Amino acid sequence: MTDAPREDRRQQPKPPKQQLLSPKTAAEKLGVFLPATPEEFRSVPIARDALQALQTDPPEWLTTLRREGPHPRGEVARRLGVSNSALARAGVSDSMTTSEIRTLLAALPEWLSIEREKHLPGTGGAPGTAIGERPARRDPAPDPDDDQ
Repeated sequence: MTDAPREDRRQQPKPPKQQLLSPKTAAEKLGVFLPATPEEFRSVPIARDALQALQTDPPEWLTTLRREGPHPRGEVARRLGVSNSALARAGVSDSMTTSEIRTLLAALPEWLSIEREKHLPGTGGAPGTAIGERPARRDPAPDPDDDQ
């Protein structure tokens, strides 16, 4: 054996790859309607660092898009106070601008008021009371006169 140091042949760790998001995923994370975004946003994948920069310091187009729309279906549902399914049942388009949402809220059509009532928290039926389902079994209350 020799006292000379041996060459280190272990595999060196690779530098981390930059994670890229598709434009669709980035638009969902930003809460904007993808077809309304600029072409340069839609054409190339977005790095996580760039997405973080857009969230912390949004450019003018992003600020305007968030304020005026068109908004994606999920945001339209949130602003109207209904579910996505309610919008589908009503035949509402996939995107609406802020002014269209305000007009709809001002008019308050019957379907919207009904769906808003359904969407309120605590308006669901008691567990086990769905049609065709047996009521949930409840244990009888203890008898206060029964001493154990």
